[in-house]
Amino acid sequence: MKNSIQAIPGYRMYEYSLLLNPHEELRNKIMHVKEQFAEKYKTNIPLHLKPNLTLVNFVQYEMMEERIVQRLKAVAMGFHPIKIELKDFGSFPSHTIFINVVSKLPIQDLVKQVRTETQRLMKPDNDHKPWFMPEPHITIARKLQPWQYEKGWLEYRHRHFTGRFIADAMLLLKRPAGELQYRVAGRFEFQNLLLQTTSTKQGELF
Repeated sequence: MKNSIQAIPGYRMYEYSLLLNPHEELRNKIMHVKEQFAEKYKTNIPLHLKPNLTLVNFVQYEMMEERIVQRLKAVAMGFHPIKIELKDFGSFPSHTIFINVVSKLPIQDLVKQVRTETQRLMKPDNDHKPWFMPEPHITIARKLQPWQYEKGWLEYRHRHFTGRFIADAMLLLKRPAGELQYRVAGRFEFQNLLLQTTSTKQGELF
């Protein structure tokens, strides 16, 4: 975190990650690609975090968690399972190489709904706003040095990868600020029910 957050006595600050989780076979396939890249281009793999498709990252006091969980549950109940297609590789120039997500639109719709319903609850102050994923992807390597990116992308722009999975739920992970190990704070199944998920004024006041 760039700026420190004013501590509230008795309340812990947590880092949260909301994500879609591929099935185990596909996670292992992606992990194999990450390990190959790391070995060849001398990068570090965060072993505490399995391959996933991140929707939102944010920091917040744990006392806000229950309200955030209730909002996410409501969004998920009104959303449909998503078929996610992965194909080949892409990059964010000079620092990141990732697996392309072909089926972007339904994921972007989901992120938009989550943003509408939960954004204010995910912000402890004006300096620490939640990060919502603009471009769906699954990271292979990030924070690369220039030589790692240039050599890696020269190879991976021509490599092929295919995979698909049905995202039938989104997962909220949490960890104490500054620590490595995440644990599950909630799993929200997509039920495609016709619900009115309106944000009430009372729910947005803190």
